[in-house]
Amino acid sequence: MQHWARRLEQEIDGVMRIFGGVQQLREIYKDNRNLFEVQENEPQKLVEKVAGDIESLLDRKVQALKRLADAAETFQKAHRWQDNIKEEDIMYYDAKADAELDDPESEDVERGSKSSTLRLDFIEDPNFKNKVNYSYTAVQIPTDIYKGSTVILNELNWTEALENVFIENRRQDPTLLWQVFGSATGVTRYYPATSWRAPKKIDLYDVRRRPWYIQGASSPKDMVIIVDVSGSVSGLTLKLMKTSVCEMLDTLSDDDFVNVASFNEKAQPVSCFTHLVQANVRNKKVFKEAVQGMVAKGTTGYKAGFEYAFDQLQNSNITRANCNKMIMMFTDGGEDRVQDVFEKYNWPNRTVRVFTFSVGQHNYDVTPLQWMACTNKGYYFEIPSIGAIRINTQEYLDVLGRPMVLAGKEAKQVQWTNVYEDALGLGLVVTGTLPVFNLTQDGPGEKKNQLILGVMGIDVALNDIKRLTPNYTLGANGYVFAIDLNGYVLLHPNLKPQTTNFREPVTLDFLDAELEDENKEEIRRSMIDGSKGHRQIRTLVKSLDERYIDEVTRNYTWVPIRSTNYSLGLVLPPYSTFYLQANLSDQILQVKYFEFLLPSSFESEGHVFIAPREYCKDLNASDNNTEFLKNFIELMEKVTPDSKQCNNFLLHNLILDTGITQQLVERVWRDQDLNTYSLLAVFAATDGGITRVFPNKAAEDWTENPEPFNASFYRRSLDNHGYIFKPPHQDTLLRPLELENDTVGVLVSTAVELSLSGRTLRPAVVGVKLDLEAWAEKFKVLASNRTHQDQPQKQCGPSSHCEMDCEVNNEVRMPWAPAPPLVPAVTSSPSPSLWVPAAPPRPHSLTRMGDAPHTLNHWCARAGSGGSGTSPLSIFLSLPTSQDLLCVLIDDGGFLVLSNQNHQWDQVGRFFSEVDANLMLALYNNSFYTRKESYDYQAACAPQPPGNLGAAPRGVFVPTVADFLNLAWWTSAAAWSLFQQLLYGLVCHSWFQADPAEAEGSPEARESSCVMKQTQYYFGSVNASYNAIIDCGNCSRLFHAQRLSNTNLLFVVAEKPLCSQCEAGRLLQKETHCILPPPPPAPRAPRAAASLTPHSCPADGPEQCELVQRPRYRRGPHICFDYNATEDTSDCGRGASFPPSLGVLVSLQLLLLLGLPPRPQPQVRARARAASPRL
Repeated sequence: MQHWARRLEQEIDGVMRIFGGVQQLREIYKDNRNLFEVQENEPQKLVEKVAGDIESLLDRKVQALKRLADAAETFQKAHRWQDNIKEEDIMYYDAKADAELDDPESEDVERGSKSSTLRLDFIEDPNFKNKVNYSYTAVQIPTDIYKGSTVILNELNWTEALENVFIENRRQDPTLLWQVFGSATGVTRYYPATSWRAPKKIDLYDVRRRPWYIQGASSPKDMVIIVDVSGSVSGLTLKLMKTSVCEMLDTLSDDDFVNVASFNEKAQPVSCFTHLVQANVRNKKVFKEAVQGMVAKGTTGYKAGFEYAFDQLQNSNITRANCNKMIMMFTDGGEDRVQDVFEKYNWPNRTVRVFTFSVGQHNYDVTPLQWMACTNKGYYFEIPSIGAIRINTQEYLDVLGRPMVLAGKEAKQVQWTNVYEDALGLGLVVTGTLPVFNLTQDGPGEKKNQLILGVMGIDVALNDIKRLTPNYTLGANGYVFAIDLNGYVLLHPNLKPQTTNFREPVTLDFLDAELEDENKEEIRRSMIDGSKGHRQIRTLVKSLDERYIDEVTRNYTWVPIRSTNYSLGLVLPPYSTFYLQANLSDQILQVKYFEFLLPSSFESEGHVFIAPREYCKDLNASDNNTEFLKNFIELMEKVTPDSKQCNNFLLHNLILDTGITQQLVERVWRDQDLNTYSLLAVFAATDGGITRVFPNKAAEDWTENPEPFNASFYRRSLDNHGYIFKPPHQDTLLRPLELENDTVGVLVSTAVELSLSGRTLRPAVVGVKLDLEAWAEKFKVLASNRTHQDQPQKQCGPSSHCEMDCEVNNEVRMPWAPAPPLVPAVTSSPSPSLWVPAAPPRPHSLTRMGDAPHTLNHWCARAGSGGSGTSPLSIFLSLPTSQDLLCVLIDDGGFLVLSNQNHQWDQVGRFFSEVDANLMLALYNNSFYTRKESYDYQAACAPQPPGNLGAAPRGVFVPTVADFLNLAWWTSAAAWSLFQQLLYGLVCHSWFQADPAEAEGSPEARESSCVMKQTQYYFGSVNASYNAIIDCGNCSRLFHAQRLSNTNLLFVVAEKPLCSQCEAGRLLQKETHCILPPPPPAPRAPRAAASLTPHSCPADGPEQCELVQRPRYRRGPHICFDYNATEDTSDCGRGASFPPSLGVLVSLQLLLLLGLPPRPQPQVRARARAASPRL
């Protein structure tokens, strides 16, 4: 077998030497040395320059933010409150007006809106990816807020003056994108004006629930939510509590920490989390799912609930926010004030705020709940029905903002958010935020107001930040990245969320964007701490197509971005330390090389694909490379490569590489007969963006990315030495008949390494495309005892002897053959060093199968025990059998490349476990392959089929027979709000936890974000040849495997399976849907034998709970405003405690049923005082 391996290695090397043209391309570069310069990437200087450029970009936004915040405070302070203000007194552009006019069921159409809504004209602006109007601002008001209320009209009145400030900001900085003021009343005023992108279902957008608003309106929070689940909370009240808790969780950001517990006589966490955990998207999902399992029983025990909450907040052995501390209690009412608990845990300093929520409508005295909130610097809220949930679960932010307002200028610090999806279609953005304070006073010498007016925000698109980073000088595998204090990436080439939900931030941890290891953990910690650093590491990287793993060397360099929460990193492979910069000053040469881009030259010079880069501002982009090339040629006929509107670096390098690859055609490819060596094509791809495929007709079947930096073969060739095989990746299997009609190719590529004046770089990749069917035949000859393909195949019969090899022969074959002659390897000129001997004769012979004294299993057992002093391999290759040997080439990812079995040709490119699970499992268990498991947190999944929820409208409470027979139910909240819940449930059904019915054709109905488990394989520690027995009892199989040098191939020879008993397990190499993310990888343990589906994806279980026990390192904002000695806590909520009149209740519900619009919930108790300087 080693002889066969040498023949394969030499055949591959010979073909690549002749047709790859590596050495010839090196000579071409040296011959054209005067046409380019070798530039150096200096990591420290590069990363510091980019960090400085990003700092300057963000600083301009900061100055605009400060102008806006100062102006807003001035305008509001000068505003005179108007009690009698009317809708027709206010002129503004209602961003949702157009959508509402088109909707006959909208609120304004039903009422006949009296507001003076402006009608504007818009122009398309590519910077905003939208149609905008630069002369006006737009206003968005949440659906559940009555836009004709006095508070809202006064808010619209004084914020109108911001319009001129927005316009002036844009005049000073034309690169500004959305400028937004989010008011604490729920009003959003943004510039420039554009119509609101209303969803197909009800619009639940509320600026106060946006990640940027939450972050800017208060300091980080440690929150414990406790829910009363005593027996009195059954039915509708319990449903309201569950929904309220979920809405409360949505007011938390990644800087906050939270836990949720239920209580009756005892308190217990609703989920597996036993302490405060980070309020990230995945943890909040766990809470929301766990809350739905709460069941009402037992008696109310406030003491148990509060003691549990205080114990949680006093636990200092965990990661937490260490700023605002609060307890949120949801209950239907009770008499106990648990004063002894507050005296023990919270008085006299009152460092923990207590917020109480009376849920449902009932006859209980709410005075104890008010007292708890008022004596602990909190607030008391009432949630009588579903319509009051959203507003009352977010107004606690007003209370938390008090210390910030009282701190004055000290608290006026700009914060930068996580990455999130812009609601107006700008894409991924970060937002600078600055709180806006109420500067009014109740009177001369009185205390100043302590309410926050809102948050000012300015968006920065991630694409604008990316433009400040080096594009193509870092090479295909170099890149820039940035992370925040949570370790989430702001910039990274792997930040590619498949689906985005504008209600949630895009939180991809640096260690999830890359393959995690200890070195990267230390780099991440150093960056979060704001330190500088540089480190060279060996690490694993995943290929672009996510099929392969490579072990590579990378240089990491990082610095903090001053005046922000971000840190910037640069990653460079050693071979990207230097790069080429073309210097084509000779215009005649420019024209000459440019002509080789013209399609008229393709027939003689090969087809050229050009990378779709931004060569010039006026170049029209296209996904079709032929059309893009046409657009490029048309533009080049109008401008020169030195034009100011073009990127001269990109253009000169493109034209230089066009000429260099044409010289490769002229010197090597044009005079060679590809068919003689069964090649479909030869190709070269360069850093400059050229991919030349020869001959021209081969371009019809070329499926690789025209951007070399985005082509998997290109990037892998740079990272690996030798010849990299890439079999076709097919979603559907090819049938053998299709193989005969449609040629299928296997790519073989290698990097071209230059050494110029002691500086090493890899500016290009060259390769060939093998004809699969022809090379499969050649493979059988090379792995046989024939000296060449034209030699007739030896037939084994009763009177002849022959040795087993990889040629298919269904005749009975004998194990003896004469010594074959020498075999010439493929080479351009015969050389003695390239002549290798064929397989030597075996030292023993065996009779035909019919005369054999032993069975096949006997020989396997004998080989395993080493009987008769013979090696397993020698016995294996001399077995008397009528069965063929299975001979395959498998690449480093475990994918089939070639096989001697014709019926397996249609499976080339498939993971080998799908072809021969038994053999692949043995290769893995014998350390030929190592498995790497990782998780894709940005995947998109098809929606899960709905559960057994029945056909009733979701979110509507249906009373049970027991409810109807219970007299208390008729006098409780259920009877009072059943009709209202029916109406709200039909319109706002997404507020309950059952999945809503999405609009047909909407993105939400097609797919959603999910976690996918990925598994890849790569070569393990075995480099030498190896043979072993797959022990399956009476069905044992012997196999031999050997790595082919200078390639990414494993050569395997094995017995074909005789029965199915060896099918013990199957390795998988595909994505698996995860419900919850698993814990980080544990320390490497001794390898255990793999079993059936050994990496099945975890379902709901303890994995997430284990993950939070080992939280990743993070830091919160460096400032905290949770206390001020001058805070006035007297405004703590006052609810009505009188029992409702049955007649009034029935009358109100009848009005609702008649279609009269309900008045909005009283949602501005504090807001009226915020907007009025008189209060």
